[in-house]
Amino acid sequence: MDFLQNNLPYILAGISTGGQYALIAIGYTMVYGILRLINFAHGDVFMAAGLIMIYSYSVMPLWVSIPFTIILTVLLGFAVERIAYKPLRNAPRMSIMISAIGMSYLLQNLALYVTGGLLKKYPTIPWISDSITIAGAITKRVTIITPFLTILLVVALVLLINHTKIGMAMRAVSKDFETAQLMGIKIDSVISMTFIIGSFLAAVGSILFFSNYPGVTPTVGGMPGLKAFVAAVFGGIGSIPGAVIGAFLIGICENIIKGVGLTTFSDAFTFVLLICVLMFMPTGIFGEKVTDKV
Repeated sequence: MDFLQNNLPYILAGISTGGQYALIAIGYTMVYGILRLINFAHGDVFMAAGLIMIYSYSVMPLWVSIPFTIILTVLLGFAVERIAYKPLRNAPRMSIMISAIGMSYLLQNLALYVTGGLLKKYPTIPWISDSITIAGAITKRVTIITPFLTILLVVALVLLINHTKIGMAMRAVSKDFETAQLMGIKIDSVISMTFIIGSFLAAVGSILFFSNYPGVTPTVGGMPGLKAFVAAVFGGIGSIPGAVIGAFLIGICENIIKGVGLTTFSDAFTFVLLICVLMFMPTGIFGEKVTDKV
């Protein structure tokens, strides 16, 4: 019981962190599935959601600021696609990648200008930020809510992709971009919807993440974004279940490493894992093996 009481908080925190990474990782994997490109600004959209919540809560009640934050984050994700991706739809991939990196730095510098580079404290959200006791271990209620909410959102996303018209269009575009376009699918609408869904999940993930780690800076989206990207690669980028499983594994392992006293190496573990995956499983756990025709 002493072992469980001492280590259960780290396991629960790992599951919670994994769920938060999963919500960010889905945005990476969906954009890659459609465009075969990485949205480098996605972590900064996550950061922007945190700042939007802080400033909106200062002038609005909580029940208004939460949906306002989600809506504004979705609009930001839509704007990123329209500004950084749509004008370069037929450009070389390198040009699109540089544009995405430029958008990432633009969002960071805008946040730096607004905040003055100072740490902003995330508001305390009643009920989910309350402490509870499980098997003698004290943790926040958000730690328990996160994995269940993550699974619920993933199931809803899978149902949307498999049983709706826009989901069918997404699957068609991910299989063959050019043929889908020739068959009359509105490519721009599909890509915009992909960014909207990814930004929505990032906004929800930011609320859960900053309820546990309440400090928001202009660069705070960098590390969660990188870890979510590693999770997407680990699970097989382009695979939503793979991204979710990869995120939970990384979150749990990271917090267990902290629990055994090796906090300094917890971030390094994520990137060592990425190197190992790329060496031995280049397409990830659930990644599709691609055969090039010669």
